[in-house]
Amino acid sequence: MKNVLIAYWSGTGNTELMAKQLAKGVEEGGAKATVKTAGGVTPDMVKAAEALAFGCPAMGAEVLEESEMEPFIGSLTQAELGGKTLGLFGSYDWGDGQWMRDWEERMKGLGANVESEGLITQLVPDEAVLAKCLELGKKLAK
Repeated sequence: MKNVLIAYWSGTGNTELMAKQLAKGVEEGGAKATVKTAGGVTPDMVKAAEALAFGCPAMGAEVLEESEMEPFIGSLTQAELGGKTLGLFGSYDWGDGQWMRDWEERMKGLGANVESEGLITQLVPDEAVLAKCLELGKKLAK
């Protein structure tokens, strides 16, 4: 059974809700979902996963959360991400999603195969966004 690692950071619960819906999609797609906050993920977990999903809301001037998520993302290498399918997701309150576009480019630079565009929502994910999370999870399970 394929193993999909979903690592996220959530301050208000919006990104966590998206992570849980992604996990549901992974499991409906026939794979195993491992859901962890970014601080609980080890490099070996990233290496062992056959597909990945990372989630984080936009913070400050549209950047990743700096105490847990940024250190996790900053520790990743091409050896860990190269060739792996990766989905990105998160919520925001202001701006236009620049943090997600920057994050996509950063992950592509490490050799990840980023699945479509990053999945973003303004504040609380609605039913349409949750349906997209479910679909992304199913894609990652393939």
